[in-house]
Amino acid sequence: MNGQKVTVPAEYTVLEAARELGINIPTLCYDPRLSKPGACRLCVVEVKGARNLPASCVTPVAEGMEVETHSPAVMEARKTILELLLANHPNDCLTCEASGACLLQQYAYEYGVRDPGFGGERHAYPLDDSNPYIQRDLNKCILCGKCVRICAEIRGQHAIHFAYRGFNTKIAPALDTDLAFSNCIYCNNCVSVCPVGALVDKRTAGLGRTWELEREEKTCTFCEAGCQFFLLKKQGQVVGVAAGQAAPGRPLCLKGRLGMDLRYNPKAQPPYLRNEDGSFRLAPWAEALGLTEILANLQKEGGER
Repeated sequence: MNGQKVTVPAEYTVLEAARELGINIPTLCYDPRLSKPGACRLCVVEVKGARNLPASCVTPVAEGMEVETHSPAVMEARKTILELLLANHPNDCLTCEASGACLLQQYAYEYGVRDPGFGGERHAYPLDDSNPYIQRDLNKCILCGKCVRICAEIRGQHAIHFAYRGFNTKIAPALDTDLAFSNCIYCNNCVSVCPVGALVDKRTAGLGRTWELEREEKTCTFCEAGCQFFLLKKQGQVVGVAAGQAAPGRPLCLKGRLGMDLRYNPKAQPPYLRNEDGSFRLAPWAEALGLTEILANLQKEGGER
């Protein structure tokens, strides 16, 4: 790899081998916890003897393979892929919530992409602001599919999937409805893996720019799973809680995120619960955290004493 002789386990992909060596290959759709679709193609490499530039995330290593991860052909291909992605992507980085944490923005800077380079029709999807927890802007979606896979493979909820074909392909709940009317339970697994600003946690939006917020990892103790969340601190004060990573074999959950927010954030926003008709209502903290009966029993016990 890059002229260096290396030995890695036979089940490795080229991307995994590169990361083992500390070689940085850009990725947008890859996540080690999820299946590998090879969708974004940004991780292409040059393999001696191959007819094209294969995606390193789905290319298994082989004995005697010779790989170049940053050859001129690879760099040109990655730049073109970025230009194609930006051709149908809003250029609102100055006000985007993901600015500073957006992988597309980061790679465009690294590869010197200053403008899309391609013209043509652009999407104009309405903003899905139908619920109090997740804002969806499909105009910023790059169809990496990470949200779809984590919802299906980690959460097991299957709330969203690819819909339509060709230029009209998009991520949508069943029947292409708003998220508020789907079976989404707002665990924010999808928000935690989105590489751009297509999915935003509405409870943390506007709290500060990425570079202003310190992230402190905390383990949730509301059940035995022990999922990871991030306390968002600004000037030393907790201002919000963001989804982190699910515990092995368990998904993140709304109850854990709300509970962590109430526990650590002195200005925690009130919780919302969904009615049967899909609308949302403000709910008492005890109801949102499933503590109503417990508190009632405690009050009863205290009264008897």
